[in-house]
Amino acid sequence: MQILAHNDYQAPTASTATVLVLANDTNVLDVNLDGITQIDLHFPAFTDGRAFSQAYLLRRRRKFAGDIRATGDVLIDQLVQMQRTGFSSAVLREGVDQADAQRQFERFGGYYQADAVNPLPHFHARQATA
Repeated sequence: MQILAHNDYQAPTASTATVLVLANDTNVLDVNLDGITQIDLHFPAFTDGRAFSQAYLLRRRRKFAGDIRATGDVLIDQLVQMQRTGFSSAVLREGVDQADAQRQFERFGGYYQADAVNPLPHFHARQATA
């Protein structure tokens, strides 16, 4: 996952020909993705998790292969879950250290359950090699 410092990213205020900025109440199953290479999903507060569902649906059901970027109230302890639900980049809140954020990915070596990135559960891979 690409981690961007707050000051390193100027979020678009509206969608462009290649970047789509979606509100949290947008049904991503109905959005036109033709020509879109990046989708910004906003977390207005860390307690609002609708963008997690949107990212998952974009990756699994819509098969979107471009950049799904988390913006807004992005906490470092949510980054791993963001990646597992389909986000490929995140813009940190102001004042958050990128090195601290990156260390979150070193804390866990693997997961038993499937996710948007790895659609097969951990035990399935072990059975295939046995």
